[in-house]
Amino acid sequence: MADLPFGFSHGDDPDRDKNKKDSGGPSDPFGFGAGDMGDLGQIFTRLGQMFSGAGSAMAGGGSGPVNYDLARQLASQSIGFVAPIPAGTANAIADAVRLAETWLDGSTALPAGTTTISAWSPTDWIDHTLDTWKRLCDPVAQQISSMWTSALPEEAKAMAGPLLSMISQMGGMAFGSQLGQALGKLSKEVLTSTDIGLPLGPKGTAALLPQAVEEFSAGLEQPRSETMMFLAAREAAHHRLFSHVPWLSAQLLSAVEAYAQGIEIDMSGIEELAQGFNPASMADPAAMEQLLNQGIFEPKATPGQTAALERLETLLALIEGWVQTVVADALGERIPGTSALSETLRRRRASGGPAEQTFATLVGLELRPRKLREAAALWQRLTEAAGMDARDAVWQHPDLLPSSEDLDDPAAFIDRVIGGDTSGIDSALADLEKQFKDDPKDGSESS
Repeated sequence: MADLPFGFSHGDDPDRDKNKKDSGGPSDPFGFGAGDMGDLGQIFTRLGQMFSGAGSAMAGGGSGPVNYDLARQLASQSIGFVAPIPAGTANAIADAVRLAETWLDGSTALPAGTTTISAWSPTDWIDHTLDTWKRLCDPVAQQISSMWTSALPEEAKAMAGPLLSMISQMGGMAFGSQLGQALGKLSKEVLTSTDIGLPLGPKGTAALLPQAVEEFSAGLEQPRSETMMFLAAREAAHHRLFSHVPWLSAQLLSAVEAYAQGIEIDMSGIEELAQGFNPASMADPAAMEQLLNQGIFEPKATPGQTAALERLETLLALIEGWVQTVVADALGERIPGTSALSETLRRRRASGGPAEQTFATLVGLELRPRKLREAAALWQRLTEAAGMDARDAVWQHPDLLPSSEDLDDPAAFIDRVIGGDTSGIDSALADLEKQFKDDPKDGSESS
């Protein structure tokens, strides 16, 4: 895992194992011996005094593992003044999406999925996507927060009392602080509501962010109008999938949740907690965030996470590859720069653009469709071999979708879709059945 959630570091301390041994090991998270509960009580008293000055900062912060009120406040502050979007710009975006829908009708069997077309400011993007970010960030934040309590012996939990709740609140402030800073940065860089491949905004709402689109267009050779049309078509194509493939959004978000919930944390540096607090600065959430960034925790990748990550990356590649295929077919003869724009976005994703970097920081995984080229090639070849209707019918059920292995060998998948290899399968099954009938005991040994 290249990036760790909420800014946690790997804690690459060469003396860490030695320190753990000298301080009592992982079962003694505060570095005290088994008989030093009196000293531990003094530590809790000291921490309680440190936290007493932070009450006003925690007031009204909301409940849960992340303080989203603080996140929204900090994101808004980082955005600063937002000028109203001119009516002409909003109308141009609406016209582009409607025209894109008309062109897409001839390139996909899935009907239009947009019910609302919007031009979003960075503040609008935060307001309309924060609920989804809550679902994405809560599992990992909850997992991390629970370690504060689970790592303590029962006697320590009894001594801590209300302090544990205060620590949880401060953790929520720290997570909220980092989320707010990240979303504030990301809100000024995303181009559309589906820019990172996830349905972050409301269902059926196609939205472009004109400020970011303008900055993105400035560095390209294509005219701004073509870039706007291209992005509108991609946004509309995404919503066709998310609106008319009912299981897709849930499957995407569930894969992210499964990855986050699988995080395991080694409490290797927890003793620094008692030494790292500065009483004079605890009213500032940044102080807690700084402590969390010192390598106190070391997340470990688990088999469940690895499987969830592979499912997520494959599904993202299939979505992006399908969108690229239908948009290229819809715009190819109408917008000369379609191919170049597609390659620009592909490289932006592959190199870990701002969206991918921010997502990696917040949720702890790199949101990259690593096999996007392969997925686009598979959809294109399937379209040529079986037609548009057969291609889009694959989205009817998740079990019908190509696997990661199919992206490496698209010919076999295409044969299955068009029925090219069914006789071979039937023959193999018939041979196997015959072997068991002829000799049930030895059938499994025959080949």
